[in-house]
Amino acid sequence: MATTNDLKNGIVLKIDGQLWTVVEFQHVKPGKGGAFVRTKLKNVLSGKVVDRTFNAGLKVETANVDKRDMQYLYKDGDDWIFMDTQSYDQLPVPSAVVGDASKYLLENQSATVATNEGVPLYVELPASVELIITYTEPGLQGDRSTGGTKPATPETGAEIQVPLFIESDTKVKVDTRDGSYLGRIND
Repeated sequence: MATTNDLKNGIVLKIDGQLWTVVEFQHVKPGKGGAFVRTKLKNVLSGKVVDRTFNAGLKVETANVDKRDMQYLYKDGDDWIFMDTQSYDQLPVPSAVVGDASKYLLENQSATVATNEGVPLYVELPASVELIITYTEPGLQGDRSTGGTKPATPETGAEIQVPLFIESDTKVKVDTRDGSYLGRIND
C-alpha cells in the first residue's frame, strides 16, 4: 500500500481489480479546501486512458509488475512460449496478450514480458526489428520517383508498406510501434 503522495509516473496501481499505470500526476493545493492529486491513468491490459482525482494522503494499492527480458521460442496452439534468459523457465503467453507484437516477432528474438503474480500482462518489443521481405510485387521501371510505396510481406506474415525499389529477399528495418518502414539493411 502507498498513499497518493507517493505517486509517480510509471507506478502501477490496482483499482477495482484492474491494473492501471500512472501516466501523469499533479499535486494540487487549492487556496480553499483540501489538497488532491489529479492523475491520468492507463489500463495495463486494454490501453484505455482515464483521468482520475484522488484526495491527498488517500491509501492506494500498488501492484508489483515484474518486467523481464525473455526470448521468444515458438508458438504452441494459442500460446506463445517465452523463455526467461536468466532462469531458463518457460512462460506460455496467450495470443490475446501478445497482441500486435505478433506481427514482428521471430523465433529466438528478445522481448520484454511484464507479469503480475505470474500472469502475463503484455509483451514489449524493441523499437525496431530487422525482417526479410518474403513477398512483394516487383517495382515497375519509372516507379522509382519519390514517395511511392507498395505492400510487402515480411517473414512474420504481417503486411507493411515499403518503397517501390524494395524487392523480395531484402532485409529491412521496421518500427514495431506502427509497422512503418525505417530502412534497408545491407549485409
